[in-house]
Amino acid sequence: MNSFIIAGRELRTLFLSPLAWTILGVTQLILAYMFLTQIDFYLSIQAKLVGIPNAPGVTDLVIAPLFGNAAVIFLLITPLLTMRVISDERRNKTISLLFSAPISISEIVLGKFLAIFAFLLILIFSIALMPLSLLTIGELDMGKFAACLLAMILLAASFNALGLYMSAIASQPTVAAVASFGALLFLWIIDWAGNNNGGSNLFEYISIMRHFENLLRGLVNSTDIAYFVLFIAGFLILSIRRLDNDRLQQ
Repeated sequence: MNSFIIAGRELRTLFLSPLAWTILGVTQLILAYMFLTQIDFYLSIQAKLVGIPNAPGVTDLVIAPLFGNAAVIFLLITPLLTMRVISDERRNKTISLLFSAPISISEIVLGKFLAIFAFLLILIFSIALMPLSLLTIGELDMGKFAACLLAMILLAASFNALGLYMSAIASQPTVAAVASFGALLFLWIIDWAGNNNGGSNLFEYISIMRHFENLLRGLVNSTDIAYFVLFIAGFLILSIRRLDNDRLQQ
């Protein structure tokens, strides 16, 4: 219960800042333009797809690329959202007050995680309204659409968990943002090394992009789900351990 109270307070604080509204507005503007561009592309080749057996549909050519573009934007904005979550407390010398509160470190970390995650869910929901608008003129592959939504939710939670950990170990929000972006970008492109070296199962498994792309294609399997769950849980546990250590040193 304390985690939800903390999450509510953090979310209200976030929406009182211009950062949240700016991110919502700019993200919607950019993705709406990309969405309309993909629709124009689909309409330009639709006549050629009619005679092709098992040709890709609007879900493959419009919706999946939309969520792929959204993932890149999330890679950029999530560090901005998570950078102040804990490091700001340390910079402002208020972290001692946080540690002295009658709540556990786990509830603090979970509450702050849920606050940013709730904001990202709002963003994902607003993005999902774009492809859903196509239902007024046609049909969608709802299975693949659900897989794309699941991919975005898991990706957002993973970005959030890593950013929270970087905020927990950094003394300045700017350092936390740069470290988060660097770590996420590394995990995004690490499988490129495997491709250049003739392929590596280790690099492919570590790469967050590879698991995300599998879900975007509608391939929902336990390996990809387990990767994201372990990723999120691992960084949340690391954040809790770091703050526990800081509390003992107070």
